[in-house]
Amino acid sequence: MFDILSEPFFRRAILAGLGVALVAGPVGCFIVWRRMAYFGETLAHSGLLGVGLGLMLGVSLTLGAVAASVGVALLLIILRRQRQLASDTLLGILSHVALAMGLITVSLVTGAAGDHMDLLFGDILTVSTEEVWIVWAGALMVLAVLAFLWRDLIAISVHEELAQAEGVNVRRVELGFILLIALMTAISMKIVGLLLITALLVIPAAAARRLVSTPERMAAVSALLAGLSVLMGLLASACWNVISGPAIVLSAGLLFVLTLSRPQTN
Repeated sequence: MFDILSEPFFRRAILAGLGVALVAGPVGCFIVWRRMAYFGETLAHSGLLGVGLGLMLGVSLTLGAVAASVGVALLLIILRRQRQLASDTLLGILSHVALAMGLITVSLVTGAAGDHMDLLFGDILTVSTEEVWIVWAGALMVLAVLAFLWRDLIAISVHEELAQAEGVNVRRVELGFILLIALMTAISMKIVGLLLITALLVIPAAAARRLVSTPERMAAVSALLAGLSVLMGLLASACWNVISGPAIVLSAGLLFVLTLSRPQTN
């Protein structure tokens, strides 16, 4: 088992996974604080539609995933303003319609949706050196934007109306955060897959919430737990020959269970 640690493909997998974990932690904190887990899942599912459109049009799959995620998010914002349906109902409709359209589009282009199962569940062990650079470039971009929006996002998460009264442009900040989630979706496709991205965002953040009391510490601990989940999942994949994406998410779930023995920090 330890021989695999020296293999170039395994080192690339670790680097790519840690790059995603670095941003999954802080972004996941805001998803947990704002109770947006279902929203994140909807954007992740819409990423598959973007991949299908990218294959059909012959453009970058990453660009297609980002464009579809942003498009679905903007559509959701427009529909929410009409107040004809509850937000969770709209999320459920858009999430599964986008997923179904994505599967159909991919199958029409490739002849079989099963040819791209790695998009659904991840295939981190096959990442190339170029993809590792792309992941880290995207991760650093997300961190830079998140740092710029940090104070406003904190204010909105605490009390949206009060933040707006204090001059925070809520719509602009929300749009910026949506773009962050869309970019996270794109760079995480190869790591844990579109169906499991939300889990890597939410589970480490939920675990960190039980261990620390300040937003900054929660973001740091969440990133640390996400990185540990990646390492544990990759080792489990190497030991028992299981799919790496689900193994990473299961590792995150195990860490969350371990935090349940501790009283939640206020």
